[in-house]
Amino acid sequence: MKKSAGFVDKLNAVLSPLAAKLGNQRHLQAISTGMMFSLPFIVIGSFFLIFANPSINMEQYNPETAGVFLRFLANWKEFAVANYDIITAPYNLTMGLVGLISAFGIAYSLAKDYGLNAAMNGMMSAVTFAMVCTPVSEGNISLNYLGTNGLFVAILIGLLSVEVSRFFETKNIKFTMPDTVPPMVTMFMNTLLPLLANIVIFYGLNVLFLITTKQIFPEAVMQVLTPATDLAGSLGGFLLIVTLGNVLWLFGINGSSIIFPLVFTLGIAQTGYNAEQLASGEAMTHLMNLQMFRISVMGGAGATMGLVILMMRSKVSEYRTIGKISLIPGLCSINEPVIFGLPIVFNPILAFPFLVAPVINLLLTYFAQKLGMIGLGFIIDPSFTPFVAQAYLSSMDWRNVVFTIFLIFTSAVIYYPFFKVMEKNRLAEEK
Repeated sequence: MKKSAGFVDKLNAVLSPLAAKLGNQRHLQAISTGMMFSLPFIVIGSFFLIFANPSINMEQYNPETAGVFLRFLANWKEFAVANYDIITAPYNLTMGLVGLISAFGIAYSLAKDYGLNAAMNGMMSAVTFAMVCTPVSEGNISLNYLGTNGLFVAILIGLLSVEVSRFFETKNIKFTMPDTVPPMVTMFMNTLLPLLANIVIFYGLNVLFLITTKQIFPEAVMQVLTPATDLAGSLGGFLLIVTLGNVLWLFGINGSSIIFPLVFTLGIAQTGYNAEQLASGEAMTHLMNLQMFRISVMGGAGATMGLVILMMRSKVSEYRTIGKISLIPGLCSINEPVIFGLPIVFNPILAFPFLVAPVINLLLTYFAQKLGMIGLGFIIDPSFTPFVAQAYLSSMDWRNVVFTIFLIFTSAVIYYPFFKVMEKNRLAEEK
């Protein structure tokens, strides 16, 4: 216990000055505070996404042999498929608008810190972001980049749009109105120039990208961030890609959505090869199967389920609350409540375990498969199924369930000293 406390103190001495310096930086504070605006929308949206994807694989379902529970799940699945657009509408307009909400929240927070009109700057940022991230084609508006896919652009516009407004304020470029004019009219008039400037700068930049690259700005950003596909087939390449995705998460970019097409497609192919080998009576040999992808996001990016357990037992009431509301989404590998609510984004203290925990989990899984300690995945299990159930459904091996639980505690051990540093600092602030 003393050794553990000593290590935490040493870690605190190294990380706390860095965290304090970054924490006092107004733009980083604005990002952290602004993203909290999206937290309730993320939590509610995640539940609708889970409801739209019940945990059953209909290809494996046999109504003649199924029990009452499986029949219930099958009926639920049929209902969800038939009404998917209706069920996921709350998701699309909550979590699907996280970028838009964050653009408002970040600008609002920064403008408030500068002493500017916070609400008006938030609206200017949100409107400008919507212009940049909603391409119109044949009268239809795409919502693809209003969510987490556009979060990096939301951060840029949220910060820079306020700086544009601040330029007009500091240079006193504004309309001078008589005292008899109502304040609301004055505010309206003095909002016109900063709003026009923001639209010209950011929407103009977007049009320039569209003309030169045939892509809107957020689309071009996502393409640049997408890793090369030829790295995914090896363990080293897979670890590199997963780590890249998690690095992007630390900067508020949905790294999982960037690496998902690559690693998920690879996992499905390798799982199919294992199924073919099993059907032919051969030993399964493909280790980079879908199970590896599931482990890489077990509890969400950064393997945060262990962190959630620590938060639920924290001495800080705020951490306990976020931990409790993050538990159920985390079981289905949805952890935006932790990433943006704690937050992990731009958090130098939790950055190291956020990057290391998934790597350790993947290495342990790889060698556990190689040594025959757990079964290889040969079934393509449903997405958004609680990861403990996925461990069994993908391999039909109970050892995988035990191993998954073991990985949760492994992650908790990795996060423990770093979380304690953060908890200690928060308790000191409260006192």
